[in-house]
Amino acid sequence: MITKSTISELIPADFAPESRVWVYQSSRPFVEKEQREVQEQLEQFYLQWQAHGAPVKGWAQLLFGRFVVMMADERDVQVSGCSIDSSVRILKSLEKQYDVQLFDRLSITFLVKDKPEVLPFSQVQYAIDKGYINGDTLLFNNVVTNRQELLESWLQPLKDSWLAGRVNLPA
Repeated sequence: MITKSTISELIPADFAPESRVWVYQSSRPFVEKEQREVQEQLEQFYLQWQAHGAPVKGWAQLLFGRFVVMMADERDVQVSGCSIDSSVRILKSLEKQYDVQLFDRLSITFLVKDKPEVLPFSQVQYAIDKGYINGDTLLFNNVVTNRQELLESWLQPLKDSWLAGRVNLPA
């Protein structure tokens, strides 16, 4: 079962609350074999992640078979444009390798029957109108920017999210 406490168990505790976070959702779930391969590549990346020649305290994980979450603790080394570019390169490589999209910000993932379900933004209102989702349906708020937000706001009810002002929820 996916809950906020499940998420906090998966996120390393030794990173500062203000550690930078990037969340990328896959256009489809990765199958088990792919999940192992993706995780291995992410681990190789973050263990070698550098900014101006200095090692970045980084972490990257494929969560729930669908989300690539990257985190950088900048207390000692600030990530720079070049180090961020290197993270984007691995994501672009994963897209090609597995024929998925990781940069589609027009799809929203909801937790429906304890499974992440992706809806194109254009279909969210229809899903609300038909009762498939409602204001209490949890969504993955992929615009979180730091570890604290990831723990507190990555999974949140639709009615409390950035999306609430863009749809008509029944009263």
